[in-house]
Amino acid sequence: MPKRFKYKYSSTPPLDLHGLKHTEVYQLVENYVLINQLNCPLKIITGNSDKMKSIVTDVLKTHGFKYSAGDYYNRGYIDVLN
Repeated sequence: MPKRFKYKYSSTPPLDLHGLKHTEVYQLVENYVLINQLNCPLKIITGNSDKMKSIVTDVLKTHGFKYSAGDYYNRGYIDVLN
């Protein structure tokens, strides 16, 4: 399958953190990125919570992942790039 289709139709579903408590997030994100690290890019939906984004970026920095935080119109997600 060409790379452009692999990116668009990724088999790894995004991780949606809506409705979770901040105490649950660190372990959940860590498991998600480590299990799916070969399927990058990954999408983690954080919502607009600065605390939630901070927890997710801490996990990614700890494990050496590069990431991109949202875009101009939607800042409620983080893409894990590698």
